[in-house]
Amino acid sequence: MSSSSWFAVHASAWLQPRQLLRASVAVALLTIVFKTLAWWLTGSVSLLSDALESFVNLGGAVFALAMVTIAARPADEDHPYGHHKAEYFSAGFEGILVMGASVAIVWAAALRLWHPQPLEQLSWGLLLSLISTGFNGALAWVMLRSAKLHRSMALEGDARHLLTDVWTSVGVVLGLLAAQWTGWLWLDAAVAMAVACNIFVQGAQLVWQSSQGLMDKALDADAIERIHAVLQQHATAHEVQFDNLTTRQAGERSFVDLHMHVPEAWTVRQAAQLRAEIEAALLQAVPGLYARIELLPMGMETHSEAGDARAVCESET
Repeated sequence: MSSSSWFAVHASAWLQPRQLLRASVAVALLTIVFKTLAWWLTGSVSLLSDALESFVNLGGAVFALAMVTIAARPADEDHPYGHHKAEYFSAGFEGILVMGASVAIVWAAALRLWHPQPLEQLSWGLLLSLISTGFNGALAWVMLRSAKLHRSMALEGDARHLLTDVWTSVGVVLGLLAAQWTGWLWLDAAVAMAVACNIFVQGAQLVWQSSQGLMDKALDADAIERIHAVLQQHATAHEVQFDNLTTRQAGERSFVDLHMHVPEAWTVRQAAQLRAEIEAALLQAVPGLYARIELLPMGMETHSEAGDARAVCESET
């Protein structure tokens, strides 16, 4: 095996969600030490808010690792469609943690706003904060790439939380520098409150995304367009029809259900062979897609479709 091939194989192993979340736990522990030390040296409430968010990072990474481990379990009798949705619990939990941390930061900042205190050893505190920010930024960049590759909601949630921490730290550093240059000590508390508002919004977005996943959200428009392109190609080539298409996303697994109407003269074998060909084409167009195609003769509807049609007619009259 060449050196480039060896690196590709091992890099791929380290880009797996569980490996990256283990790295996230380690980085969170490291940043807690650095940022807590930065707060202790300076007495800055905005650096305290930054350190508190690192504790949230740790809790979120640990929970995300647990949920990704559960999501990887194979289907069983009680969960015939697998455990993929466990990742959405991770994103929701992490969002709630972020929102809780923002409330704690506002409380601490409000107390400091009314009772400003001088900042000490600011250079060391800022240096430690920037080092932590570098670790978080590098890890978040790698995690976002892997989340897109593996379609992992838990990994994406943790990565976006780390990015929030990066921008939070940058804002804290700029605020502290402004406080030092101007002598306005209240800027320290004001920056902490601005940071809290920012991470509260990020937490709310994570909770919203999690709820949408748990409610069987449809696939994104690009994936649905690729599915329609595959179906249109086969409908034209084989004179078949497709309808009743529905999609849903469950973690890294995507699902599509549809009906394929074939000519009445076709044998079951002929229809099944075409179905297998279409399923393979759909999987190639949308990686990770599980397609369930029900075969029907031309002009025939299922009982549920007929019932839906009657309900529409009754509502219109």
